[in-house]
Parts: sequence; C-alpha cells; structure tokens
Amino acid sequence: MTGQTDFGVVIIGRNEGERLIACLDSIREAGAPMVYVDSGSTDDSVEAAGERGATVELLSMEQPFTAGRARNAGFRRLLQMHPDIRYVQFVDGDCRISDGWLQFARAWLQQHPEDAIVCGRRREIDPHRSVYNRLCDYEWDTPVGQADACGGDFMAVAAAFAEVNGFNDTLIAGEEPELCFRLRQQGRTIYRADREMTLHDAAMTRFGQWWQRAKRAGYAYAARGALHRHVPGGLCRRENMRIVFWAALVPLAAILGAVIFDVRWLLLLLVYPLQFFRLWLRLRQADSSLPAGRFAMLLLLTKWPEFGGQLMFLSRWLRGAEQTLIEYK
Repeated sequence: MTGQTDFGVVIIGRNEGERLIACLDSIREAGAPMVYVDSGSTDDSVEAAGERGATVELLSMEQPFTAGRARNAGFRRLLQMHPDIRYVQFVDGDCRISDGWLQFARAWLQQHPEDAIVCGRRREIDPHRSVYNRLCDYEWDTPVGQADACGGDFMAVAAAFAEVNGFNDTLIAGEEPELCFRLRQQGRTIYRADREMTLHDAAMTRFGQWWQRAKRAGYAYAARGALHRHVPGGLCRRENMRIVFWAALVPLAAILGAVIFDVRWLLLLLVYPLQFFRLWLRLRQADSSLPAGRFAMLLLLTKWPEFGGQLMFLSRWLRGAEQTLIEYK
C-alpha cells in the first residue's frame, strides 16, 4: 500500500447514535478503511456505520465486554482485509477526529520510528455544559512530549501493537496505559503531540455519573497494579497508595487515635481543608478562568469513589469473579 491507504481506523461503540454518525463523518474524507466494532447496540448504529462505508464487526457478547477486547477485534479485522496496513488510528464512537489529525499522525510516525504511538489533544465538545464535562476537558490537557501513556484515541504502529498482542482483553478500564506500559518495556516510546486530535462528548451532567466514572478509575488503578505486581517498580503503585492514604488511612488514623488515645487526633482531619486549599491554589495559578473551587472539591472527593473501585476490584479478584463494566453513561 502507498499514500494515505497505509493506515486504517478502528472505531468502537454501543448505542452512540448521532455521536457515532459524527465520528464516521469526520473520518470518511481521509479515504482510509474503517472498521466499526459494535458491542450489542440496540439503536441503528450498525446500519449507520455500514451506510457510511465502515466494515462492521459485531462483537460476541457471550464473553465479558471490554473496550480492549473490542479494539483488538477491530484491529484483527482491519489487518485481515488490508494486511499491508502500517498504522492504525483507534477512536471511540463518541468522538470526532479533528481535521488534519490522521495525516499528521501518520506523517509523525513515519518520521519518528522510535514512537509506537502518537496522540494529541482530546477536547470536550461542550465543556461548559457541566462542571464534570469541564473537568474532563482539563484532565485531558496533558503535557506535550514523551509520555507514559495515552487515552482511548491514538494512532499506533500496527507492527508494534501486534508485537505486544494489543490490549489486555480482561481490563474493564485503564487498558490504554497498560498497553503503553508494555510497549515502553519493549523500548518503544509514546508521544503526545501539540495538535488537536479529537472532540469528545462526555455527556456527563450528574454527580452520580461523575462518581461512577471515578469509581471505574479506582478499579482500573487496582487492576493494573495487580496485573503487574511482580514487575520491578510495578504499575500504578503510587496512584493506588495515594487513594488509600486519602480515603482510608487518614480518617481511620484520626478516628482510632481519638478513641484510643486523645480526641486531639481528630485534628488530623484538618489535612483535608489544607489539601483543598493546595489544589485550589494550583488550579488558580494554572488558569485563572477555571472554576478552581469546584474542581478542587471534586478532585478531593474523587478519592472515595476511587477507593470504592479498588475495593470492588479486590473483592472480585480474590473471589475469582467475572470482571464486569462500570459504566457512567
């Protein structure tokens, strides 16, 4: 293959409706082959994808669904149809690819053979719809340059992706950082470009949605830590320890200290308003237009749903129970 046809696109989704149509429309002009992997949609997603030129792969629901499993299925189907594909763009069905990104990413990987993955700036379509959407948009503004990980939207070198056997099918979340971890162990690098990549529709307007999303993040940290617990240095150990410290150790020490020794142990709880102030100050200094107070409160509170996610994973893992999705939409 030559020219633009040496890359393809894998899209995953379920009941994305108009978001999926917008996603497919943002890709068609590039002229690259598209594979859409559907995971049990009950709307017209399958028909919409076929009408827009995508090859549709229906993911069997007899096995537990994960995004990693869906992306792996799409990758295999893409290479089955186009064995000479060199680069693969992965994108979620609730995202639109920004103009020029596919061509830029392909050219970048051609010119930087040390990079296995290149990603760019994912933005929220409507960040001002809710504080939760806006916090997502802020969190996606990661540093430019060599990175440890990427999110769900990125272009990968097909050979490098295949060499590490793609995503881990069993992870219900956090599969992208885990993939990047294995790639980096093989000596490959991940690059975050200073370039618009995708527009995402989080559609997160309720506190309960945000709580579930944070719970899923805690679950993912714990799962990645357990998966690579024997690797020197491990994976996500600092993140897991930070969650346990703020959500469990501090309040437990304060309460037990007050009960066993002296009520003044409750003064330990003052670390929370101090942490809130530290977060508020950091956010204000980073960007004065941010709702620093609300962001700081959510970032402080997030440790408790994350801790709940850790406990959920631990319970399932110790019992050998099936790992099932934690969805917020």
